[in-house]
Amino acid sequence: MKTAVCWKWVSLDREHELDERWAGVSPADEAALEIALTLADDVTVFCLGPREADDVLRDALAAGATAAMRIDASTELESRTVAAALAERLRDVDLVVCGDYSLDRGTGSVPAFIAAELRIAQALGLVEIEAGSVPLRVVRRLDGGRRELLDVSLPAVLSVEGSVANLRRAPLAASLATRSTTVPSVPGPHGRLPDTEVHPYRPRPRTLPAPSGDSLSRVRDILNVGGGDSHAETVTLEPAAAARRLLDQLGEWGYLDGSSR
Repeated sequence: MKTAVCWKWVSLDREHELDERWAGVSPADEAALEIALTLADDVTVFCLGPREADDVLRDALAAGATAAMRIDASTELESRTVAAALAERLRDVDLVVCGDYSLDRGTGSVPAFIAAELRIAQALGLVEIEAGSVPLRVVRRLDGGRRELLDVSLPAVLSVEGSVANLRRAPLAASLATRSTTVPSVPGPHGRLPDTEVHPYRPRPRTLPAPSGDSLSRVRDILNVGGGDSHAETVTLEPAAAARRLLDQLGEWGYLDGSSR
C-alpha cells in the first residue's frame, strides 16, 4: 500500500529572523507519520514550506519514512491552494494521512480539500485507526463525547488528532546518517493570505414572533410576567383603599415592616 503523509512546516516567530526553536510541525502531523509507518512499509512524507523545512523532513526519514519531498512554497497560503499543490503529488497514492491541525491557524481544512481535489473518500478528526483491517476501521470524534465507527475503503484521506500516537524516536545511527541527506524539492505556490477585516463581536440575532395582542399583553410577553400560572389579581378600589391594599401586599411579601406602614 503506497502511503503519503502531508506535513506543514510553520515558523511561529514571524516578526523576526527565523529561530529554529520556534519552528516545526504540529504533534498531529507527527502522529500522522507514526500511523502511516504502522499501516504501510512504503511511506513518503510531503511538506509544504521553505528550505528551512528540510530539517524536519530529515527527521521523518530518520524515523522510518521511505522518502521525503518538499514543495517549495510560502506558508501564508489559503487551505485550498495548499491542498491543490499537495494533491498534484498524490495522484498515485493509496492512502493519505494528515494531522488534523497545523501550528499556525489550525483550521484542519486541508485534508478535506485534498480529498476533494483527488475525488476520493475522507475520514477526518480520527482518534483511533485499527491496523491491518480491510477496509480500514477507524473511530471519529463527534460532539458531546460521542464516537463514530467507520469502515473506510481505499483510496482515502485520513486526518488524525495529535493524541492518537507519538512519533517513534529515531535511532541514533539513522539520525546521524540523514543529517547530510539532500531533500528533493519541487516548485510550489507563493503568496499570502488575503487581508481580513476585524469587526467587534456582534451576537447572532434571535428570531422573535411578530407583535400580537394589545399593549399590556405585549409588555407582559416581553417581561415574561403576567401569564401562565400567574397569581395576578385584578381589583377595583377607591384610591385610599387601593393604597392600603398595596401596602398590605408589600408587607406580606416582606418588603415593608410594621413600622413603615
